[in-house]
This record gives sequence, structure tokens and C-alpha cells, in this order.
Amino acid sequence: MPHRLLIATITLLPFLAKAQITEAYDDFEGNTNIPAWAPDDCGLNTEFANPVPGGSNTSATVLRYHDTGGQYANVRFDMNDQFDLSVSQVFSIQIYIPSNGLTGNQPNQVSLKLQDGRLAQPWVTQSEIIKPVTLDEWQTVTFDFANDNYRNLDGSSPPPIQRTDFNRVLIQVNGENNSDHVLAYVDDVQLYASEVAPEPVFDQLVWSDEFDTDGAIDTDKWFHQTQLPNGTSWYNGEIQHYTDRIENAFVEDGVLHLTARKETYTNQGVTKDYTSARLNSKFAFTYGRVDIRAKLPTGVGTWPALWMLGKNITEPGAYWETQGFGTVSWPQCGEIDIMEHWGDNQDYVSSAIHTPSSFGGTVNVGGRILPNASTEFHTYTMIWTEEEIRFSVDGVEHYTYQPDEQNADTWPFDAEQYILFNVAILPNIDPNFTESAMEVDYIRIYQRSPLTDLDEVNANPANLYPNPFTERLHIETGNPSDQIRAVQLYDVQGILVKDYPTVQNNGKVTIDNTGFLPAGLYLMRYVVNGKVYVKKLVKE
Repeated sequence: MPHRLLIATITLLPFLAKAQITEAYDDFEGNTNIPAWAPDDCGLNTEFANPVPGGSNTSATVLRYHDTGGQYANVRFDMNDQFDLSVSQVFSIQIYIPSNGLTGNQPNQVSLKLQDGRLAQPWVTQSEIIKPVTLDEWQTVTFDFANDNYRNLDGSSPPPIQRTDFNRVLIQVNGENNSDHVLAYVDDVQLYASEVAPEPVFDQLVWSDEFDTDGAIDTDKWFHQTQLPNGTSWYNGEIQHYTDRIENAFVEDGVLHLTARKETYTNQGVTKDYTSARLNSKFAFTYGRVDIRAKLPTGVGTWPALWMLGKNITEPGAYWETQGFGTVSWPQCGEIDIMEHWGDNQDYVSSAIHTPSSFGGTVNVGGRILPNASTEFHTYTMIWTEEEIRFSVDGVEHYTYQPDEQNADTWPFDAEQYILFNVAILPNIDPNFTESAMEVDYIRIYQRSPLTDLDEVNANPANLYPNPFTERLHIETGNPSDQIRAVQLYDVQGILVKDYPTVQNNGKVTIDNTGFLPAGLYLMRYVVNGKVYVKKLVKE
């Protein structure tokens, strides 16, 4: 492949009238807008002859990176202004690491760190993505701060795409805090916008609770989990009794209240000083979208959560265990934390994934600052597909879990999960705490509508031709008084591929921009005179 550098020019939004970076690139052959490179504890040469031209990189000149044992070795550059990661989020590099240039047994990896170079300690608020690399070959490695798993050194920092303070980029090979040697070659450093994947379409409401009946919870939908796992406390060292009393869980004025209270209470032969509630849903599902509108409690030592567990968990006293479904223990069952909040970190909400590959203090976690989490209602959303699990608050995403390899250790999420609501009390509870509630306005669970069945239910009033098609496609009813609206193309999994806007059309629509589609089977959904129809199509 001939060597070439693709430079993406990106218009970034203004921030407080300051200039924003429109592009960042360097091919080490004179095409660059990076002011200068600098080493930390590392040898650097930005005009080094490519020692292994060929494969994906026939460039004549590259950057030589030589860590001769520096504890925190890296190379870096500062831009004159800050990045806007809400618009351009992907950094890519080419890298070659010769196996004979390494010592020690560090993992073969490369990390890209974003920092604020204006700080006296630029690393304190850094965000980092780490990627594995293969030795003895040129390869392109991308760091997507919108979609890849990232690590914030400061756990209270917001997601990178919400940040506007980064102007420094560090590249580090085989980690830090070691004295091993690393020789590597870097080329074609670029910044560009990430491709936006089609939004999963979960459009059919399958289960919900609007909490519109005052009094006790709806026991057709919810189960009070009250059994002590070991006779004294819950698994996480919680110090409350979960009860089935209306004092701890009730509906009033369209809102569910899960109230943690300071009171002496004896149950199952154990006396505790706090009570609360833990609800299990009597509904379980696989893949979909969950929206929960909630307002959180306050108080150091409170730990509210909106979360999910595998229906197959063997947990004493859990609803699905009592129904005979318990077959595996935690974390083999998988856990999806839609929202967690700790009272000693009041302005921060978190989402996490627990699997056999990472659990407890899991690395699969992300969150955001939310200063009014306990004074206003917010909508917490989880989207779960066959490939990934995404989390957002009020439509702003803050974490995506998408393991590179799906297996029993990383992805127990091909089986049903159920919903849990609870407010736990931790041993560091404020001694002045009396009571506080998590309030839930609603929970709604959506899944994909059975598009493939609609074709049989509604006889198609339109002719879609040609079928199979290649580039151009026509939808025609034959009746000039008909109006065709909401034309959408889906793949066979029910994921929206393309929206096609329509105007006054008198029963006929022509679609031209289909050349980007790979060959295969598709579903065309459209509305004629207010009624939905679906037609199967084949792209050649």
C-alpha cells in the first residue's frame, strides 16, 4: 500500500470564545501542525529513517522512541489550544515495536494519555486509553475517547468527551513504573472524528411501572428481597435490614419512595439500627433499553443503586432464586449497574459492569459529575445489545462496555437479567443521618418490535421495486392521494441503518443513496396514511 497521510479537517465548536483545535497531525516528513515533540525519561528522534519500510508503512521518516529504563518514560506534545472531544475524539498512530528491542516481561501495549499541560501536575486529571499491540509489524492503533474504555486518574472527572481542558497528548509503550527497556517507532499521528454507529432501535415498550397508584408497591411487578445472606449483613458489609414494610417502600403522588431510616429493628433474629428496601423485578429480559427517572438520597454512608443481575444467580432470598432459576453464583451471572451513587461523593454518579474477568473494584466503570442528582429528577438509561452495553444520563453517554473478545468471562450478558432498586447503608453512615429516600418517577423497558412479523400482519399497499435492488429503490402505492411517511431501512436484527426523509409525494418515493449498503437482506419500514408496513428487500 503506498504511504499516505489522511488529514481530517474538523471544525470544532467555540468554548468561552477561545480558539479550538481544528486538527492535529504529524507524518514526520514535514506535514504537521504539532508545535513540538518532547520526551520524558526517554530518548526521542523525530527524524529517524524508517528501519522497516513495508507493509502498511513505506514512509521514509518516523519517530524513534527509546526507553532505556526510565520509570515514567513517554513522548508527548502540547497544542496551543484545547481539544473539543465532543466533536473530534479519535487519535490514531502507526507503531512498530521490534521484539529484540524489549527487556523484561511487561505487557505489549501502547497507551495514549490526554492531559492539561497548563497544570503544574498535568497528570492529575488525565484520561487514558490502553491498547494491545503486536510485535515486529507495523500496525494502526486507534484511541477513541467517545467509544473505547478509558481510565480517568481522578475518578470524579467527567467523561473525556465532556472535557474542554485537554491540550497535551502522551504516548507510552509497555506501561510505566518499571525500568524495562523499550524501542519503538511511531508514525502518522492523527486526530479525527469517530464514525457514529447506527443507534439501536428499541421501540416496543415491554414492561414498565409508572407508580401511579398510591400505597404499597405493586406485588405483581415487584418482590421485596429481605432475607439476610449470612445471618448478619449483606455481602458488601451493609448494615441495614431490608424490610417489606410500607415505611421503607411506598408510592405517593406518582412516585416510588425507597426510604432508608435510622431506627432499631429486629428481624431474622438480628437487631440493626437502620432499615431500607431492596426490590427485585418479576420481569427478566435479554437486550433492550431501560429508562429510569429518579432522584437520589443524600447523606454520607448512603448507597443507592439502580441495577441488574442475571436471572440465574444463586442468591438466598432473591426472587428468581425462589422460583428455581438459580444455577450460577456471582459474578458468573453478570451484573449491570445502571446507576450507583455514594453519599460521600455527592456530585458523582457511576455505571459499571461486573463479570468473572473483572468484579468488585471493577475496571469496567465510568461516570459523570451530576451536581443536582439529589435535588432534581434525571433519566438514567442503559442500552444493551448483542455487542455492547451503553450508559447515559439525560441523553449524555458516559460509559460503554464492549469487550474485544466475548466469552464466559467477559460477556455473561446473553442471558436474561432482572432489575433491582435499593438504598444500602454503609458503616461510615453520618451519625446525624435520620432518613432519606430514593424517588423513582418511572421505569420503562423497551425491546425491538418484531418487524419481521409486521409484513404478515399488514398487507403491503405499496410496490417496492426493483427487488433485489442495487442503487435506486422505488416505493409506489399507485394512489396519488396516498402519502408515504417515516421511511426507514433496518437490518435483519432490527437495527436502524438509515432514515430517509420524505416530502409531499403523492404515493411515490424514490431512494437513491443505497450504494453504501453491503449485500444482504433488509427490512423497509414505512407508513402509509397512518398505518405501518414492512417489506423484506434484498440488496445485491
